[in-house]
Amino acid sequence: MSGRKETVLDLAKFVDKGVQVKLTGGRQVTGTLKGYDPLLNLVLDEAVEFLRDADDPLKTTDQTRRLGLIVCRGTAVMLVSPTDGTDEIANPFVQPDGA
Repeated sequence: MSGRKETVLDLAKFVDKGVQVKLTGGRQVTGTLKGYDPLLNLVLDEAVEFLRDADDPLKTTDQTRRLGLIVCRGTAVMLVSPTDGTDEIANPFVQPDGA
């Protein structure tokens, strides 16, 4: 057994595929993963940032901003998920009015 740690994430299966990345501070971007390193620095092509609501900075809006080719610094990456096979659903924990 070597002293080298094995990474929990296997990002190789997401290379050249669409991913959604959530960053510290509430930013959220989607794009095509072009590369990564052991420190979780990510290179995204055709990146699009989802702009945040002015009233609630932790909530994203439908407004977007095209970023192109970007590098996400590994220390800021909180979540990486594929865009294929994910759908938005209604929150099952929200109580209907009058309940």
